[in-house]
Amino acid sequence: MNRRVDYKGTDASRAAAGSIASAPIRAFGRVVVSSTAIVCALLASIASNAFAADPDRPRDEAIRAAVERSLPLIQATGAKYRAERECFSCHHQAVPAIALEIAAHRGFAIDRSELKAQGKHAVDDLARNAKGYREGKGQGGGVVRAGYALWTISVAGIERDETTSAVVHYLLVHDETFGYWKTSSHRPPSEESDFTATGVALIGLARFAQASDRSAFESRKNKAIDWLESRKPKDAEDRVFKLWGLKFAGANRAAIDSAVQDLIQYQRADGGWGQTDDRSSDAYATGSALVALSEAGDLKTDNHSYIKGLAYLLRTQLADGSWLVKSRSRPFQTYFESGFPHGDDQFISTAATSWAVAALALALPNPESPELKIAPDRTRSQTGEESARDQSEGERR
Repeated sequence: MNRRVDYKGTDASRAAAGSIASAPIRAFGRVVVSSTAIVCALLASIASNAFAADPDRPRDEAIRAAVERSLPLIQATGAKYRAERECFSCHHQAVPAIALEIAAHRGFAIDRSELKAQGKHAVDDLARNAKGYREGKGQGGGVVRAGYALWTISVAGIERDETTSAVVHYLLVHDETFGYWKTSSHRPPSEESDFTATGVALIGLARFAQASDRSAFESRKNKAIDWLESRKPKDAEDRVFKLWGLKFAGANRAAIDSAVQDLIQYQRADGGWGQTDDRSSDAYATGSALVALSEAGDLKTDNHSYIKGLAYLLRTQLADGSWLVKSRSRPFQTYFESGFPHGDDQFISTAATSWAVAALALALPNPESPELKIAPDRTRSQTGEESARDQSEGERR
């Protein structure tokens, strides 16, 4: 059963909009007012009211300044990490790349060569193990590494190739009997959750699966929806990636809205989220929650819950542009300085800072287009004919 839906509004709302737009021209005295003009005026009034300033909302200037303090740090630490390590990193590459892409879409000047370098590093890491991916075995880090790497490659603007096709094959066949994807590590928060593994697998497949993969991908998506809807998250990471997974699997609006409300209900009085019920709020849980709510849950950034989260992040940012989050994972790599503050806690703090920057940047107006598209890019896995058909259907709606 195909359970995907397109978020173009309800049938009733489209019908209502069509009936208003097609209403006859009416005369008031000597002035003839078209229905189009009336609709435009109504929409302008609605928009004005919708964006009336929430008294608790931080000023754009404060949000922008916070992002600008962090961007040089995120970019510098990515380059330093690549100089020290060949392996792909979720904390120093994937999440920083996501933050840089969002910041760029919100008008911030970023080093495009650095974003591209992050993507190339991910490609090179996967390519060294392409044989294992083609055989369905993958490499260390399993699905989380593979899915996050494909996400990084996508936001860096790198197109599919033989390497990404090998990883797509791995994701389609791996853990097929379970109906979801399992994590292979126990390094909280980002490498402990089956929800994370499932979410990033679906994101990677949505970005790089081809038309020839459609049948297998549809099967994996439908099984994933069943698992995601039936499984109860235990912590913030689970809730965040349950939401991402539902979005990229094409779940119905009710399921996504339920996941949104479940995540919101765990927001603390201070405006933040904690990684677990017994831990204080921090930037990793808060930033990742806000980005998921906006980009996977379609929550508006003028929603009061989002605004409370913004205020928390601004209050807790340090003067150097970073956020400190204490590590919960036992170290297994030889220690080295990645150019990011906080010593033994620098890896998780890099990811936390990147999620925080992404969440803050999303709250700012986009100077080029009304919305950022890091949600499912369906055209990557469609033929040209299918893409044209979808575009035509969208125009008719």
